[in-house]
Amino acid sequence: MTQAAQSCVALLGGSYDPVHHGHVALGAHFASLLRPDQLRVIPAGAPWQKGRLGASCEQRAEMTELAFSILALPVVIDLQEIERSKQGQPSYTIDTLRQVRSELGPQASIVFLMGADQLQRLSTWREWQQLFEYAHICVAARPGFTLEGNSMPREVADIFTQRLGTLDNIRNTPHGLTYLAQDLAVDISATEIRAALQRGTRANELVSPLVLDYIEQHNLYKS
Repeated sequence: MTQAAQSCVALLGGSYDPVHHGHVALGAHFASLLRPDQLRVIPAGAPWQKGRLGASCEQRAEMTELAFSILALPVVIDLQEIERSKQGQPSYTIDTLRQVRSELGPQASIVFLMGADQLQRLSTWREWQQLFEYAHICVAARPGFTLEGNSMPREVADIFTQRLGTLDNIRNTPHGLTYLAQDLAVDISATEIRAALQRGTRANELVSPLVLDYIEQHNLYKS
Protein backbone atom coordinates (compact mmCIF):
# COMPACT_ATOMS: atom_id res chain seq x y z
CA MET A 1 0.00 0.00 0.00
CA THR A 2 1.45 3.36 -1.02
CA GLN A 3 0.98 6.08 1.57
CA ALA A 4 0.80 9.84 1.19
CA ALA A 5 3.95 11.94 1.13
CA GLN A 6 3.39 13.31 4.63
CA SER A 7 3.23 9.84 6.19
CA CYS A 8 6.08 9.30 8.63
CA VAL A 9 7.04 5.94 10.14
CA ALA A 10 9.85 5.62 12.70
CA LEU A 11 11.72 2.32 13.06
CA LEU A 12 13.52 1.19 16.20
CA GLY A 13 15.42 -2.08 15.98
CA GLY A 14 17.32 -3.99 18.61
CA SER A 15 17.98 -7.35 20.18
CA TYR A 16 15.76 -6.43 23.17
CA ASP A 17 17.40 -9.10 25.33
CA PRO A 18 15.75 -7.79 27.43
CA VAL A 19 14.01 -4.58 26.40
CA HIS A 20 14.66 -1.80 28.94
CA HIS A 21 13.82 1.80 29.79
CA GLY A 22 16.55 3.11 27.49
CA HIS A 23 14.89 1.58 24.45
CA VAL A 24 11.50 3.01 25.35
CA ALA A 25 13.00 6.42 26.16
CA LEU A 26 14.69 6.58 22.76
CA GLY A 27 11.45 5.76 20.97
CA ALA A 28 9.45 8.20 23.07
CA HIS A 29 12.01 10.96 22.58
CA PHE A 30 11.87 10.84 18.81
CA ALA A 31 8.12 10.35 18.88
CA SER A 32 7.87 13.75 20.60
CA LEU A 33 10.31 15.34 18.12
CA LEU A 34 9.03 13.85 14.87
CA ARG A 35 5.37 13.13 15.65
CA PRO A 36 5.43 10.00 13.48
CA ASP A 37 2.23 8.35 12.39
CA GLN A 38 3.59 5.05 13.64
CA LEU A 39 6.51 3.67 15.63
CA ARG A 40 7.63 0.25 14.47
CA VAL A 41 9.69 -1.68 16.97
CA ILE A 42 11.70 -4.43 15.25
CA PRO A 43 13.20 -7.20 17.42
CA ALA A 44 16.24 -8.71 15.73
CA GLY A 45 15.96 -12.32 14.67
CA ALA A 46 19.56 -13.53 14.48
CA PRO A 47 21.74 -10.45 15.04
CA TRP A 48 24.97 -11.28 13.24
CA GLN A 49 27.17 -9.10 15.50
CA LYS A 50 25.99 -10.73 18.72
CA GLY A 51 26.37 -14.15 20.23
CA ARG A 52 23.66 -16.40 21.58
CA LEU A 53 20.74 -14.50 23.09
CA GLY A 54 19.23 -15.23 26.49
CA ALA A 55 15.57 -15.23 25.43
CA SER A 56 13.86 -16.75 22.42
CA CYS A 57 12.62 -14.67 19.48
CA GLU A 58 9.04 -15.02 20.66
CA GLN A 59 9.90 -14.04 24.24
CA ARG A 60 11.83 -10.97 23.14
CA ALA A 61 8.94 -9.90 20.92
CA GLU A 62 6.42 -10.36 23.75
CA MET A 63 8.58 -8.42 26.22
CA THR A 64 8.98 -5.63 23.66
CA GLU A 65 5.24 -5.38 23.18
CA LEU A 66 4.75 -5.08 26.94
CA ALA A 67 7.42 -2.41 27.32
CA PHE A 68 6.22 -0.16 24.51
CA SER A 69 2.53 -0.47 25.37
CA ILE A 70 2.84 2.60 27.62
CA LEU A 71 3.50 5.01 24.73
CA ALA A 72 0.64 7.25 23.62
CA LEU A 73 1.07 6.66 19.89
CA PRO A 74 0.49 3.78 17.49
CA VAL A 75 3.20 1.17 18.12
CA VAL A 76 3.61 -1.90 15.92
CA ILE A 77 5.90 -4.80 16.81
CA ASP A 78 7.34 -5.71 13.41
CA LEU A 79 8.42 -9.36 13.31
CA GLN A 80 10.02 -9.41 9.87
CA GLU A 81 13.57 -9.99 11.15
CA ILE A 82 12.38 -12.81 13.39
CA GLU A 83 10.56 -14.38 10.45
CA ARG A 84 13.73 -14.20 8.35
CA SER A 85 15.72 -15.82 11.15
CA LYS A 86 13.33 -18.78 11.14
CA GLN A 87 14.40 -19.28 7.53
CA GLY A 88 18.05 -19.27 8.57
CA GLN A 89 18.72 -15.67 7.52
CA PRO A 90 20.67 -13.14 9.67
CA SER A 91 19.31 -9.72 10.68
CA TYR A 92 20.59 -7.02 8.33
CA THR A 93 19.11 -3.54 8.67
CA ILE A 94 19.45 -2.89 4.94
CA ASP A 95 17.09 -5.80 4.21
CA THR A 96 14.59 -4.49 6.74
CA LEU A 97 14.63 -1.00 5.25
CA ARG A 98 14.15 -2.37 1.75
CA GLN A 99 11.14 -4.36 2.89
CA VAL A 100 9.57 -1.40 4.71
CA ARG A 101 10.18 0.90 1.74
CA SER A 102 8.58 -1.64 -0.59
CA GLU A 103 5.56 -1.80 1.70
CA LEU A 104 5.09 1.94 2.30
CA GLY A 105 5.98 3.22 -1.16
CA PRO A 106 8.45 5.85 -2.39
CA GLN A 107 6.92 8.94 -0.77
CA ALA A 108 6.60 7.95 2.88
CA SER A 109 9.16 9.30 5.33
CA ILE A 110 10.98 6.36 6.91
CA VAL A 111 13.15 7.24 9.90
CA PHE A 112 15.56 4.72 11.41
CA LEU A 113 16.33 5.49 15.06
CA MET A 114 19.49 4.52 16.91
CA GLY A 115 21.71 5.38 19.83
CA ALA A 116 25.15 6.93 19.52
CA ASP A 117 26.82 3.59 20.29
CA GLN A 118 25.24 2.13 17.16
CA LEU A 119 26.33 5.12 15.09
CA GLN A 120 29.92 4.54 16.20
CA ARG A 121 29.71 1.01 14.73
CA LEU A 122 27.74 1.95 11.62
CA SER A 123 30.61 1.38 9.19
CA THR A 124 30.60 -2.32 10.19
CA TRP A 125 26.97 -2.76 9.09
CA ARG A 126 26.15 -4.48 5.82
CA GLU A 127 25.82 -1.92 2.97
CA TRP A 128 25.72 0.88 5.51
CA GLN A 129 26.08 3.68 2.96
CA GLN A 130 22.98 2.40 1.14
CA LEU A 131 20.84 2.80 4.26
CA PHE A 132 20.32 6.45 3.29
CA GLU A 133 18.67 5.39 0.03
CA TYR A 134 15.77 3.98 2.02
CA ALA A 135 15.51 5.99 5.23
CA HIS A 136 16.63 8.94 7.29
CA ILE A 137 18.85 8.16 10.28
CA CYS A 138 18.20 9.89 13.60
CA VAL A 139 20.57 9.38 16.51
CA ALA A 140 20.06 10.01 20.22
CA ALA A 141 23.17 10.80 22.25
CA ARG A 142 24.09 11.90 25.71
CA PRO A 143 24.82 15.62 26.24
CA GLY A 144 28.32 16.48 25.03
CA PHE A 145 28.54 13.78 22.36
CA THR A 146 30.20 15.03 19.15
CA LEU A 147 30.67 13.62 15.68
CA GLU A 148 34.33 14.62 15.87
CA GLY A 149 35.12 12.33 18.80
CA ASN A 150 37.92 9.79 18.55
CA SER A 151 35.48 6.89 18.76
CA MET A 152 33.63 7.99 15.61
CA PRO A 153 34.95 6.61 12.28
CA ARG A 154 35.81 9.54 10.02
CA GLU A 155 33.82 8.22 7.04
CA VAL A 156 30.70 7.89 9.19
CA ALA A 157 31.13 11.34 10.73
CA ASP A 158 31.62 12.93 7.29
CA ILE A 159 28.55 11.36 5.71
CA PHE A 160 26.40 11.99 8.76
CA THR A 161 27.46 15.65 8.88
CA GLN A 162 26.90 16.19 5.16
CA ARG A 163 23.36 14.87 5.44
CA LEU A 164 22.26 16.78 8.56
CA GLY A 165 18.69 18.04 8.21
CA THR A 166 15.91 19.62 10.20
CA LEU A 167 13.14 17.68 11.87
CA ASP A 168 10.62 19.25 9.49
CA ASN A 169 12.61 18.15 6.46
CA ILE A 170 12.93 14.64 7.84
CA ARG A 171 9.21 14.50 8.61
CA ASN A 172 8.27 15.59 5.08
CA THR A 173 10.84 13.92 2.79
CA PRO A 174 11.29 10.20 2.13
CA HIS A 175 14.92 9.48 3.03
CA GLY A 176 18.56 10.53 3.02
CA LEU A 177 18.88 12.96 5.95
CA THR A 178 20.36 12.71 9.44
CA TYR A 179 19.62 14.28 12.81
CA LEU A 180 21.51 14.22 16.11
CA ALA A 181 19.56 14.72 19.35
CA GLN A 182 22.04 15.42 22.13
CA ASP A 183 19.67 15.58 25.06
CA LEU A 184 18.84 11.97 25.88
CA ALA A 185 20.77 11.10 29.03
CA VAL A 186 19.84 7.43 29.32
CA ASP A 187 22.71 4.99 29.81
CA ILE A 188 21.44 1.44 30.27
CA SER A 189 22.82 -1.79 28.85
CA ALA A 190 21.07 -5.13 28.48
CA THR A 191 24.29 -6.77 29.66
CA GLU A 192 24.04 -4.83 32.93
CA ILE A 193 20.43 -5.91 33.36
CA ARG A 194 21.13 -9.59 32.70
CA ALA A 195 23.95 -9.49 35.24
CA ALA A 196 21.64 -7.95 37.83
CA LEU A 197 18.98 -10.57 37.20
CA GLN A 198 21.53 -13.37 37.54
CA ARG A 199 22.47 -11.92 40.94
CA GLY A 200 18.81 -12.02 41.92
CA THR A 201 18.35 -8.24 41.73
CA ARG A 202 15.00 -7.20 40.30
CA ALA A 203 16.39 -4.11 38.47
CA ASN A 204 13.16 -2.10 38.79
CA GLU A 205 14.91 1.12 37.85
CA LEU A 206 16.06 -0.34 34.51
CA VAL A 207 13.16 -2.41 33.22
CA SER A 208 9.39 -2.05 33.07
CA PRO A 209 7.53 -3.90 35.86
CA LEU A 210 5.53 -5.67 33.15
CA VAL A 211 8.73 -6.94 31.57
CA LEU A 212 10.21 -7.93 34.93
CA ASP A 213 7.09 -9.95 35.73
CA TYR A 214 7.38 -11.64 32.34
CA ILE A 215 11.05 -12.46 32.98
CA GLU A 216 10.20 -14.02 36.33
CA GLN A 217 7.24 -15.97 34.98
CA HIS A 218 9.40 -17.46 32.21
CA ASN A 219 12.48 -17.92 34.42
CA LEU A 220 14.73 -15.97 32.08
CA TYR A 221 18.35 -14.83 32.58
CA LYS A 222 18.96 -17.01 35.61
CA SER A 223 22.27 -18.40 34.39
